[in-house]
Amino acid sequence: MLDANLKGQLQSYFERIQMPIELVASLDDSAKSQEMKELLEDIVPLSDKISLRIDGADARKPSFAINRVGSDIAVAFAGLPMGHEFNSLILALLQVGGHPPKEDAAVLEQIRNLQGTFVFETYFSLSCQNCPDVVQALNLMGALNANIKHVAIDGALNQKEVDDRQIMAVPSVYLNGEPFAQGRMSLEQILAKLDTGAADRAAEAIKHKEPFEVLIVGGGPAGAAAAVYTARKGIRTGVVTERFGGQVLDTMGIENFISVQHTEGPKLAAQLEQHVREYDVDIMGLQMATTLVPASVAGGYHEIKLANGASLKAKTLILSTGARWRQMNVPGEEQYRNKGVAYCPHCDGPLFKGKRVAVIGGGNSGVEAAIDLAGLVAHVTLIEWDTKLRADAILQNKLYSLPNVTVVMNAQTTEVLGDGSKVSALAYTDRGTGEAKSLELEGIFVQIGLVPNTEWLKGTLALSPRGEIEVDAHGATSLPGVFAGGDATTTPYKQIIIALGEGAKAGLSAFDYLIRLPADVKAAA
Repeated sequence: MLDANLKGQLQSYFERIQMPIELVASLDDSAKSQEMKELLEDIVPLSDKISLRIDGADARKPSFAINRVGSDIAVAFAGLPMGHEFNSLILALLQVGGHPPKEDAAVLEQIRNLQGTFVFETYFSLSCQNCPDVVQALNLMGALNANIKHVAIDGALNQKEVDDRQIMAVPSVYLNGEPFAQGRMSLEQILAKLDTGAADRAAEAIKHKEPFEVLIVGGGPAGAAAAVYTARKGIRTGVVTERFGGQVLDTMGIENFISVQHTEGPKLAAQLEQHVREYDVDIMGLQMATTLVPASVAGGYHEIKLANGASLKAKTLILSTGARWRQMNVPGEEQYRNKGVAYCPHCDGPLFKGKRVAVIGGGNSGVEAAIDLAGLVAHVTLIEWDTKLRADAILQNKLYSLPNVTVVMNAQTTEVLGDGSKVSALAYTDRGTGEAKSLELEGIFVQIGLVPNTEWLKGTLALSPRGEIEVDAHGATSLPGVFAGGDATTTPYKQIIIALGEGAKAGLSAFDYLIRLPADVKAAA
């Protein structure tokens, strides 16, 4: 299953395994079990510290556990961890084998000190770029604390469980048999849910921080670029963000990042964070800004108030809060979110295999989603508000060539219908005739663009009618000393590479602003 070149690379990695580990496979007569057996048999010879048994008695088949010999440390996979999850497998082998992880020492100690019994189950799909972060975080926790068990479950191979638990979005995490979380989560976010005192400790630490010369709000491409540029100028820089990487974390393939022919969002986000951490930048994660108090009001410094009650002060600010998927804002959408209403066809598409779905939106994202889903589901209906599609011609040609796709244009979605637990239909109005219609289906994928994360700034600085932060050619906002970059601004074309450039520009503008402050103002600040 693994080619000679890959085996050579893995053999080098597995030299880092410090403790013996045993793979225990639970197999049946299926083709997937045979594939799993071949994969494990390819792995075992690559290290003298790895052994294999194929007499496992787990009810999920195929599955395998990775056990640290002579201890209760173990993690498991119910399915073939290939595709996006292959790195999860390699990390699990290394970490259960005692190779020290790279996470912050305080975070590792927090994991080791968790008390209680934690049995996690994570449902993933091999095409989900959001799932590995969750799988790897929970595997790491299981490798550090014997009280924590984790099994990563391929939903496509365990369809009965998916149906019984009515799982319609991945990753879906269960803790001790009860729903725990859905969607991408970082290790720190998981710990925050388990260790309820962590948020209070973080807030207390933030309260004692000295004012920054520049504080960046948002950790996406624009925020990362701004941080690199300001840190390189020797400016005391802080970054406050809910999650580093922003919407890039939810991006599948990236093929227009100049000089890099192909990459994936989570990989790029990790590289951005790694680059920022090369400098003396104070990154404060899991923090949501709620209020901006201008320096003219706050007394010399701009102030950012956070949801946890703490606040941060700075001479200059760079706002790079990005954007999120736009919702339809129709009855039933929120009720059936993750119960048939989805926003990531790559992640959740495999859960709708053989079912009828709709895609809302006729731009590039919507048409690409419809094309991808057509290879998995029974039928796709694309709903477009306008009288024509807005996607590139090459995408439209592909779409119309597919036999299981119907395109409905000049249609306004009016309601998501369901039985209380999952989606059953979509109601819409023919805008030409006014006739009300409905489609019986089981999934709705919303792809209608982005909305800027700027609600918290209303009334503080100038926003466009679309809610975007108004900026000039230097990235300056209507407030002196406050700059902005990326998808939250009026800069046209919401692209990663443009956000990086605009973030760098905002960082340079903040530096220029600081060095031009009168000496008495600098001293007062």
